[in-house]
Amino acid sequence: MSNLLDIAVAAHGGLERWNRIRTIGVDLSVGGALWAGKGQAGVFQDGRYEAETHTQRATLRRFGAPDYNVRFSPSRLVLETSAGKVIETRDNPRAAFAGHVNETPWDRLHAAYFNGYALWTYLMQPFLYTYPGFEVEEIEPWSESGETWRRLKVTFPRDTVSHTREQVSYVGPDGLIRRHDYAVDVLGGAFGAQYVEDYRTVEGIVVPHRRIVYPLGPDNHRVAEPVLVSIGIGKVDFGSGQFTASRSEA
Repeated sequence: MSNLLDIAVAAHGGLERWNRIRTIGVDLSVGGALWAGKGQAGVFQDGRYEAETHTQRATLRRFGAPDYNVRFSPSRLVLETSAGKVIETRDNPRAAFAGHVNETPWDRLHAAYFNGYALWTYLMQPFLYTYPGFEVEEIEPWSESGETWRRLKVTFPRDTVSHTREQVSYVGPDGLIRRHDYAVDVLGGAFGAQYVEDYRTVEGIVVPHRRIVYPLGPDNHRVAEPVLVSIGIGKVDFGSGQFTASRSEA
């Protein structure tokens, strides 16, 4: 690992502790202008996200309705009732975004795929960057909010789905991630700057409980309006066993 990644991993709770964790569950509310613009306002406003920490699989509970769940994997989405009745499926969900631009409306499975991979990426940071296939490089620092933030350019492996392959995390003097920049391929390459806030310690892991995404201007500063995505996290649960709800490929 790079020196900066070592610092960030230690500040967030350490790799030894993280590697004992196999599942994460969070109660959360996802909002912002993106969802109304895509015709999916409120789709994950009062939801729960449960995921494996070392395999990209998750279940999005209360997705669009109190008794609707979506099982997510990079290759397949399954929308079902809480009783297990399958309503709709989509194989190769990334392909459903072909030709999309920022203004293209989404259906509920577009929204589910976006939330599925995006939340997995966010919740695993910065430990995710130590996983096999990730490449990291420290680049020039950035000054903002009266601090100097060291920056880590991360290249994702092709078998991990995310916004785009190359992303940048900004690390504060305390080792915690302050900001996360990326282009969003499924939005036609629109750029966002995500601010990461309200850190709390849960079972030794330091977890941010608020994320706010703004448009990123050409000067590398955020554009204050609109707030594209807001993520508020409530209760966080970690587990050391297998995630039974996603035991088989979704």
